[in-house]
Amino acid sequence: MLDSIIKFSIRNKLIIGMMTIVLVIWGIWSATKLPIDAVPDITNNQVQIITVCPTLAGQEVEQLVTFPIEQAIANLPNLEETRSISRFGLSTITVVFREDVDIYFARQLISERLKEAEEDIPKGIGRPELAPVSTGLGEVYQYILHPKKGSESKYTASDLRTMQDWIVARQIYGTEGVAEVNSFGGALKQYEVALDPNRLKAMGVSVSDIFNALEKNNQNTGGAYIDKKPNAYFIRGIGLVTTLEDIRNIAVKDETGSVPIFIKDVADVRFGSAIRYGAMTYNGEKDAVGGVIMMLKGANSNEVVNSIKAKIPGIQKSLPDDVVIEPFLDRTDLVKRAISTVERNLLEGALIVIFVLVLFLGNLRAGLIVASAIPLSLLFALGMMNIFGVSANLMSLGAIDFGLIVDGAVIIVEAILHLMSLEKTKTVLNSEEMDLVVEASAEKMMNSAAFGQIIILIVYLPILSLTGIEGKMFTPMAMTVSFAILGALILSVTYIPMMSSKFLSRKTTHRETLSDRMMKIFQKFYQPLLQRAFRFKYLVVSAAIGLFLISLLAFRTLGGEFIPQLQEGDFAFHCILPQGSSLTQSIETSMHASRIIKQFDEVKMVVGKTGSAEVPTDPMPPEVSDLIILLKPQEEWKEQKSYNKLAEEILEKLESIPGIFFEANQPIQMRFNELMTGIRQDVAVKIFGENMDTLLTYAEQSARVIQQISGVTTPQIEKVSGLPEINVEYDRTRLANYGLNVEDVNDILSTAFAGRVAGQVYEDERRFDLVVRLDTPFRKNIDDVNSLMVPIRGGAQIPLSQIARVSYKLGPAQISRESGKRRIVVGFNVSGRDVESVVSDIQEKLEQQVHLPSGYYFTYGGQFENLQQASKRLLVAVPISLLLIFILLYFTFHSLKQAVLIYTAIPMSAIGGVFALLIRGMPFSISAGIGFIALFGVAVLNGIVLIGTFNQLEKDGIRDLYQRVMEGTRSRLRPVLMTATVASLGFLPMAVSHGAGAEVQKPLATVVIGGLVTATILTLLVLPLLYIIFNTKIKRRMKPDGIVAFVAMLLMSFSSQAQTLVIDNADQAVEWAIKNNPGLRAKNLETLAAHSLIRTSGELPKMDLGIQLGQYSSIRFDNAFSVSQNIPFPTVFKAKREFAESVEAGKDIQAKVSINELRHSVRKMYHSIQCFINIERQLMYLDSLYLEFTEVAKLRHKTGDTKMVDVSTAETKRGEIDLKIKQNTVNMSNAYHNLRVLLNVRDSIRILPEEDYSPLTLSLYTDTLALAHHPTIMAYYLESLILEKSKAVEKAQGLPEFTVGYTNQSLIGNQIIDGQEHFFGAGKRYGYYTAGIAIPLTFGATKARIQSIEYSRAASEANAIQQQNDLQAQLQSLIRQYEHCLLQYKHYNEKALPNAGEIVRAARLGYRTGDISYMEYLYALQTAADVRFNYIESICQLNQIIIEIYRLLNQ
Repeated sequence: MLDSIIKFSIRNKLIIGMMTIVLVIWGIWSATKLPIDAVPDITNNQVQIITVCPTLAGQEVEQLVTFPIEQAIANLPNLEETRSISRFGLSTITVVFREDVDIYFARQLISERLKEAEEDIPKGIGRPELAPVSTGLGEVYQYILHPKKGSESKYTASDLRTMQDWIVARQIYGTEGVAEVNSFGGALKQYEVALDPNRLKAMGVSVSDIFNALEKNNQNTGGAYIDKKPNAYFIRGIGLVTTLEDIRNIAVKDETGSVPIFIKDVADVRFGSAIRYGAMTYNGEKDAVGGVIMMLKGANSNEVVNSIKAKIPGIQKSLPDDVVIEPFLDRTDLVKRAISTVERNLLEGALIVIFVLVLFLGNLRAGLIVASAIPLSLLFALGMMNIFGVSANLMSLGAIDFGLIVDGAVIIVEAILHLMSLEKTKTVLNSEEMDLVVEASAEKMMNSAAFGQIIILIVYLPILSLTGIEGKMFTPMAMTVSFAILGALILSVTYIPMMSSKFLSRKTTHRETLSDRMMKIFQKFYQPLLQRAFRFKYLVVSAAIGLFLISLLAFRTLGGEFIPQLQEGDFAFHCILPQGSSLTQSIETSMHASRIIKQFDEVKMVVGKTGSAEVPTDPMPPEVSDLIILLKPQEEWKEQKSYNKLAEEILEKLESIPGIFFEANQPIQMRFNELMTGIRQDVAVKIFGENMDTLLTYAEQSARVIQQISGVTTPQIEKVSGLPEINVEYDRTRLANYGLNVEDVNDILSTAFAGRVAGQVYEDERRFDLVVRLDTPFRKNIDDVNSLMVPIRGGAQIPLSQIARVSYKLGPAQISRESGKRRIVVGFNVSGRDVESVVSDIQEKLEQQVHLPSGYYFTYGGQFENLQQASKRLLVAVPISLLLIFILLYFTFHSLKQAVLIYTAIPMSAIGGVFALLIRGMPFSISAGIGFIALFGVAVLNGIVLIGTFNQLEKDGIRDLYQRVMEGTRSRLRPVLMTATVASLGFLPMAVSHGAGAEVQKPLATVVIGGLVTATILTLLVLPLLYIIFNTKIKRRMKPDGIVAFVAMLLMSFSSQAQTLVIDNADQAVEWAIKNNPGLRAKNLETLAAHSLIRTSGELPKMDLGIQLGQYSSIRFDNAFSVSQNIPFPTVFKAKREFAESVEAGKDIQAKVSINELRHSVRKMYHSIQCFINIERQLMYLDSLYLEFTEVAKLRHKTGDTKMVDVSTAETKRGEIDLKIKQNTVNMSNAYHNLRVLLNVRDSIRILPEEDYSPLTLSLYTDTLALAHHPTIMAYYLESLILEKSKAVEKAQGLPEFTVGYTNQSLIGNQIIDGQEHFFGAGKRYGYYTAGIAIPLTFGATKARIQSIEYSRAASEANAIQQQNDLQAQLQSLIRQYEHCLLQYKHYNEKALPNAGEIVRAARLGYRTGDISYMEYLYALQTAADVRFNYIESICQLNQIIIEIYRLLNQ
């Protein structure tokens, strides 16, 4: 199917081009529709149940509200856990469902159970409500509402809160994707009836009387209508209060005969505010009002925030001119930073990949064609992400490695270039030929390309099986990478072949490029290293195994953390005051802390949030504040410092505030921690039990132990006690004496101090509560509680102190439950260490030092809990991915041995991944674990390439194991290095990035890069050695003689590896070459093949056997058997034999031509080396002379006889000699290499120098008749002879052919013989013989073939004559050169060389004695040196000429 797609793509380029354009448009459109966020939303699937009960303390909230609700929802299906917090006035229950449960279905289930639970909750206490459908990433936009400078006194906190609730929030509601606008801070406006207890007592009015009066005098009604033609008049009774005056004039008591008592007589009616449970401050300057906009779960945060921003200008116009909305947390800021990190990493990764591709491929067009698949595959991935609802964020886009994506395209384009380089018949291909080349290459390599992509896809499949937080974090990454690889695979079979066919250069000529030179350098280092490794293969493999074991030990020291913290760019400091601190004190403290923090130049704004918001999704008590610290962009900081360093400096400054605990965190991280685990810190030690006092005792003891562990911030014990309370304990006997009951007294108590809503006051569409409570001066201390007047029978009133005991006590501040059990938490953050090792130390210490009673136990939550759960899932996912890889390898190679062999790349890659983490000081995290999964898939690709090549070479006939390995590694070094380099460098920007969110990507990229480095190095070294070891077969059972022979072979092999091939003459080298040269061996085999065909010349055509059955002569069923044979004309056999013999002679002469050329090449190399050896001797001799010259010159300079110039000149001349020695060494090394290739040996070669270096001797060089027998000329004549014999065969085949045969048949029936009729059955047979001759009717075709052969034969004879003339001319020219060079040699040998020796002797003596200057000495040395070098040169030239003459004479 793939082949058909490739053919279609190449032949329909326009269609593929149009489809590519459609892909680009689809991808760009999808990119605009994708939900965008900084990180995946990892909040678990939860529903919060919030019950506000302002009149109840913590114990009552747990007993009356929390417990009934927990019991009601305990049996819900797919429930994972429940957590609850019960504190004064508030119950919050978090219900966590399985991830596959629809959140709206879960809310429906809970709503149904809450109806049942409400029956068990006492009436009037509180009504359970569900929190907004939001998540940990839900707080997308936070703002404050404050007056402009100079208008601060114009607006009260109540005015600002009213604007927030009735102007700002109402206009934001209805924005698509907004779940809730949670108001924070300010004073909630109320119409307050502030009672004066003294006036109440004087007038004889009770609190209940006031409440009842207000309730009954604040309502409207309707009386239908009156039909009075032509109109209908509707009746409306208007009794709602609209102003303060209306409230004041409500009558409370109107006894007969007395003056009515109005509200204004017993109370002060005014604008008031609800009791505050939370507040917001701005820069430590003022008490502000703000809002937290919560996004609907699953919405697009980018679109939601942009929609909100679009509404803000319109909302601003609705506000007074001197009141402004100022945002302080905008999710799009973090999103922009995170996406810019992704964009930068992707761009840098793409550029690096393109550069590496062009560098390794050595072809700019090819590199750009492959690189063009990068943006196209990314656009395909974006389109698929839009279809499957995967958001674009740091994890989904951040892990795309373009090196992996283009792997298939690289394989195909490289195969196309390789196939084009093999085309020798044409220098430029036409369009059709180019299509065929691309088609052949793509079809051949597509299986390999697809296999590599499928391996990566399979590796990512187990990641899709992850659940929980790590599943939400990494599943988008796995899906996106899978989409991109799938897109690349589709492009590899469509777009890449089409582009290659259309735009690749059609020239088949190949010039050496930078890539080729680079690979030569790599080969130069790699091949000798591999050869050395052959000798110590077991040692190298053992070292690799040792490294792997060391890496396992190192892995245990890494420690572990769940997911590296994302650097959000802002801080959230947790400020905790002593238990029981008032809201006012908390506000003052947070403002003081804000002013300190604002002094830092890096800080842009500080917003403090104290206590709970209107919708308490984050239920903080009044003594706890969150300080949201907004920082300037890091590039605007005056000092270069890290975020952690800045946090430490801020904490250090805040230490000046005594008795307050501060803890550094980040806004989203803090929200995630609380929603997912119920705590704000990284780690929580949970103690479960029944009694809160016992739990607190052991929590304090545990905190002291934890404090001693290094890397732990100050442990925070959950505040479960110490809440100051004024307890009112009723005396039931006195209540009975006064005719009172607890409910009535409680109503009075709660109304007087907490306030009770008696109705609502409408201001147009706004509505405000009408609340009754005691006036502020009468709600100051415990005496006011004691003196609260309670009405009794008869209209009299008594103080509360007469029926109850009022006292100060400390009560429980908070009661936390988890899975239906009480628990207390000791929370802390980890600094400078990994979470896993810290918790491990804590577990050990707590086990030794804290002994819990029966029924009490420890658990560990927070990041550690998440890490444990994720690690368990990885322990399943990783083996599954490894098993899938192994199965795929086995079915690909159909060999368990080879699958295991390739599988060794996985531990080799793990070595680098572990050491890379160790070097960079990173603990093992889930990010690193995902990196290992991806690494294992990439690592096996190189092993597949090498083993596949070794197998192919084995099929091609290379049986020698070492030769197969050397050839395979040599040919596949480029793709192996290219694949590893592209894949690893594609992750490089992620590994070194410092942008927003880079912390999550770094471990993953570090593991892949480090693993690929070691996997590539060890694959290129260890895998070939393992291949040799696995394929070396040694018989275990041997006879004694066999053992001796085997040991002898081992000794010989070791000795042959240790020895060098020594050659002492040219004939020995020639003999060795003729014996070993594979090309010559092939020629000899071709001769034997031709000889075997001689026996086929006497072959007859096949004998024809026939049978006839049926009614061919009568109605009877007869049968006949026949046999016939065609016999060619007898001369055909002779002609065919002679033709086969001539072909054998032709093959034999071709072998002789090869022998002659091989002999010539070996002699040239041998004598070239002899020449270099003698040049080296002369250079060393000359070097010694210049060394002597230098020493003498220095000595004479010291004595003052000469100047320093003598010494400098001598040293310069000696330096020149040294350079010539090095150049000669290089030339000799190249000659040795060429000779080793000719001899076909792997061992090193040493040529013994000739003692008396002299020219070769030439005899009978004038015998030019020998030229006629030169193999090349003989080859032409034999070609003519073969054609002549071919003509004879053609003539013989044109002669008649003969046919002889015999037939035997039955004729069943009656036959008349001699007048008598006889019956003949099947046994009576008739036989006859046949003979025939086949004569050709036309002779034109045969004559034409004979004529063509004749022309070819004449051409061969003419070529032979021309070749003989050319060789004759060459020989005459060489003879003349020989005679000239011989004269030169004789001159140097007989005259010049002796004189040179005398010149040197005299010059040395003269310079020593000072008779000649250094210039004269140098001239003499140079003259003598020239003579010696010219002498050697004359011998070298003479030898090369004689070798050429030997070649022409075939000697």
